[in-house]
Amino acid sequence: MNFTVSHLLSPRVSTRTIHRGAVGALFFLQGLSFASWASRIPSIQQTLGLSDAELGGVLLALPAGLMLSLPIAGWLTTKIGSRKVATLAVGLYALTLLSLGFAQTTLQLMACLFVFGLVGNMANIAINTQAVGVEALYKRPIMASFHGLWSLAGFAGAMLGAVMIGAGIVPYQHFAAVLFFALAALAVASRYILPEDANTNSDQPIFAKPDRALLILGIIAFCAMICEGAMFDWSGIYFKKVILAEKAMVGAGYTAFMSTMALGRFIADWFATRYGLKRTLQLSGVLIASGLLTAVTFPYLGTAIVGFFLVGFGVSSVVPLVYSAAGKSTVLSPGVALAAVSTIGFLGFLIGPPLIGFVAGATSLRISFVIIAGMGLCVALMAGKVKTAE
Repeated sequence: MNFTVSHLLSPRVSTRTIHRGAVGALFFLQGLSFASWASRIPSIQQTLGLSDAELGGVLLALPAGLMLSLPIAGWLTTKIGSRKVATLAVGLYALTLLSLGFAQTTLQLMACLFVFGLVGNMANIAINTQAVGVEALYKRPIMASFHGLWSLAGFAGAMLGAVMIGAGIVPYQHFAAVLFFALAALAVASRYILPEDANTNSDQPIFAKPDRALLILGIIAFCAMICEGAMFDWSGIYFKKVILAEKAMVGAGYTAFMSTMALGRFIADWFATRYGLKRTLQLSGVLIASGLLTAVTFPYLGTAIVGFFLVGFGVSSVVPLVYSAAGKSTVLSPGVALAAVSTIGFLGFLIGPPLIGFVAGATSLRISFVIIAGMGLCVALMAGKVKTAE
């Protein structure tokens, strides 16, 4: 079946629904691959005999690969199109996942993680570029629902990992099953994703300096991803050392955060359509700040869980909506614009966890969470500077 730009602009619901389903499948496959790896980190740590400190050093290989790929991913997506990049990168991502299960030495694992991060971000930029194109067909926000599928895949991957561990399945066998499923699903989905990208300009440079509008979006993503990174890495520690939760409840904060982050992404599109991008981002920032301050001011199990629920809702919509706005840039093509904003935002993801550690070491964990709450307020304040067509 041959597609043209006119087909892509067709208002027929059936066509755009097929595209939406296919692109959503790519988000799910990427999320499933990442969650599958994350679920087996303890198993691989034990197999290789790594201490916590050694594991921390090994895990840095993944963000190193991701950071290297950020400018390249945007340029390559613009040059050859997101369809080719997404199809290839999602497939390679699942294949690299399998290689992680076969790693026999620390150096092998680091090399595989570096490629995992590099290919993973190539997939991230390409499938988000696809999502920008599908969103243009709907003429309303739908980006957050795509990211919701990624979060949903995270839950599925975590549950699958638990089943595999319980059944005594070793990581490479687990990852091989995920690879088989991913390649089969990709073979179908890749036939129905968009063949043409919206607002494409193949003459964009490989390294692009974002304009003021993109810089503001990048700062918003930076602040939100500091909060997100803090929740991923420090929520359990906060519940253990500050809340003094029983062992069975140490993960309650993380579970609360993840559940509302996933749920919030399926609500965010409706909310943004009704109330606009600025108001949605402003509310998101207020929810992040109020949730963290609730957990700090009232350091008890029930109130802390409620606080983390609020943080999850707040974080859920920020990155998807920022990506959606970046993809509509009139200065850069979607792939390059997304890469530029992602580069700024991801720095926050890297800075957040160690920042909490440094502040907690000098003062206390509660004070470090107050500082992270300030990042939520920054999201709300910077949202007022976002230029939209609303």
